[in-house]
Amino acid sequence: MKKLMIAVLAASLSLGVSFAALAADKVGVVVKIGGIPWFNAMEAGIKEQGGKLGLDAFMVGPTSADPALQVRAIEDLIAQNVKVIGVVPNDAKVLEPVLAKAKAAGIIVITHESPGQKGADWNFELASSTGFGEAHAKLLAEKMGGKGEYAVFVGSLTVPLHNAWADAAIAYIKANYPDMKLVGERYGVAEDVDKSRSTALDLISAHPDLKGFLAFGSQGPIGAGRAVEERRKTGEIFVLGPFSPGQGRKLIKADAISGGFMWNPKQAGEVFVTMADRLIKGESVKDGDNIPGLGVIKPVGNDIIVDQLLPINKDTVDELASMGL
Repeated sequence: MKKLMIAVLAASLSLGVSFAALAADKVGVVVKIGGIPWFNAMEAGIKEQGGKLGLDAFMVGPTSADPALQVRAIEDLIAQNVKVIGVVPNDAKVLEPVLAKAKAAGIIVITHESPGQKGADWNFELASSTGFGEAHAKLLAEKMGGKGEYAVFVGSLTVPLHNAWADAAIAYIKANYPDMKLVGERYGVAEDVDKSRSTALDLISAHPDLKGFLAFGSQGPIGAGRAVEERRKTGEIFVLGPFSPGQGRKLIKADAISGGFMWNPKQAGEVFVTMADRLIKGESVKDGDNIPGLGVIKPVGNDIIVDQLLPINKDTVDELASMGL
């Protein structure tokens, strides 16, 4: 028996696998879409924090922002019997049944960018929906001089947080800038750079008085910025919204994107794992707790919301990009 154990240990070491790694609790995080800078940064945070806390933490990035692909990914994680499933939902409603299934299997569920998510034990935000939406609205009004037409992009019409940001921004502009007019309602294209670009090009052609885009979704400002650049409208049409600084650095320096605000997606990845570790250990998550990455929390229901906005502009974009964002 002793020789057998020695042989197994030697084989494990030869494969670069430790018994601790084999026994580590699994934490799988399903994001909106894989392969884009925003979620690449989040993946780095997930992996680094998993290593620090001794968890097998990993990210699953679907090939497109299709809610059905997220359902499939969560089903796979349930089959793997992970301890914790994290999700950044594309469609909060569509995910409800599969999240309920995960909880029924004894799996802890944590979401991000989905306040009030049914089926989640906890949802966390690094920006309040009102604060985030109004910050962008104020900046757009400043850039547009308080008048003109503007359009709003969201990741999809079923992403609760993007639409909450849009609601807050539109309401703020309506209450404070009566000479600013919304074109249409909103367009669910901002998680796809090509759709954002083509929609922006169509809107620029159809609305000669269009002066601004508010794009809530990391690919929206990139696509709209490219459209503004193609039409040689820099300095005339202003594009604002959250985006990856590394991806949009050239566009913001060329004034094709006029600015925006973000939180740190790498930090969000770290929080997923920190929260997972805390919940696996049965530790409290309550009013007054100080949780790394979130600070002192004041939960409302199952939502933990803090405001940690980072401005993205010509002065900050290089530093943010150097952080891998």
